[in-house]
Amino acid sequence: MSILDSEKLSQIDSQIPEDEVLYDLADLFKIFGDTTRIKILYALRESELCVGDIADLLKMNQSAVSHQLKILKQSKLVKFRREGKTMWYSLADSHVVAIIDQGMEHIQE
Repeated sequence: MSILDSEKLSQIDSQIPEDEVLYDLADLFKIFGDTTRIKILYALRESELCVGDIADLLKMNQSAVSHQLKILKQSKLVKFRREGKTMWYSLADSHVVAIIDQGMEHIQE
């Protein structure tokens, strides 16, 4: 039994994105569900880094860091550039910083 009238419910329903878009959004938020990836994003927030630097910083092996960077690249949260044999990683754009900042602000309220 609905309390709101059908017109109001219809208006609300029209504002909900299509399922495919919602799946993509849910997948994006899943990426933030891993503390290692969050640490990598925080490190890249401060500076462009190579895999070796990130591995040293997080006390992890380079293979594990590379795996996480691959996931972050596929999610378009991280970008890279090649300089000789070295790949340099950085945050994809300011949206990534905003997501992290808003999430942190939310949990600290």
